[in-house]
This record gives sequence, C-alpha cells and structure tokens, in this order.
Amino acid sequence: MNWIGVAYAMGTGGTGGGQGSGFAAMVPLLLMFAIFYFLLIRPQQKKQKKHRELLTSLKRGDSVVTVGGLHGKITGITDAVVTLEIAEKVRVKVGRSYIAGMESKEPEVKDKK
Repeated sequence: MNWIGVAYAMGTGGTGGGQGSGFAAMVPLLLMFAIFYFLLIRPQQKKQKKHRELLTSLKRGDSVVTVGGLHGKITGITDAVVTLEIAEKVRVKVGRSYIAGMESKEPEVKDKK
C-alpha cells in the first residue's frame, strides 16, 4: 500500500482552515502564558521588590538573619557590606544582598502538649 499517497489524499481537511485555525492555535499558548504570569512570575516579582525595599531600609541596630543562617545586629553598614555583631565583640562582614530578612522581635514559643 502506498502510505505517502494516502497521506496526501487526506490533506488538511478541506476549506476554511486558514485564518481561524491560526488564532485558535494561539489561544492555548496565550492562556498558558497568563497562568504562568499570575502563578509564577508576578509573585516572584513582588517578593523581589519586598526584599529590595528591606535592603534599602536597613540601619544600624537592626537585628537581621543572613541567607547562611547567621543572626546578628548591624553595627556598620555601607552600600555593599554590612557588619554584623553575632556575639559580644565578634563581628563579621557580609554582603548586603545576603541579608535574608529581619529577625523577629519575639522568639517563637511552641506549646508542649
């Protein structure tokens, strides 16, 4: 049996498939992009904006946590480097962008049941 001849004979299904089918093929792609935007891209942008605002609002005396897990109080700050006091008279310098967040004022207390 000649499979190539059968494939050509089947064709695209006739007339009227030009303009409408191109738009119909784009709708699922646009829908997928919208879903990715609202579920992945937009929340990540909001998180980055909040972190940038946190980094610009840092000042001496703030208690912070670094990405590496160090907890300390800011004793010095420049545009790129933050000096943290992690224990009495123990100071380390970390990049400003490595500050993960502010340390909570109240320690978490778990109920023992």
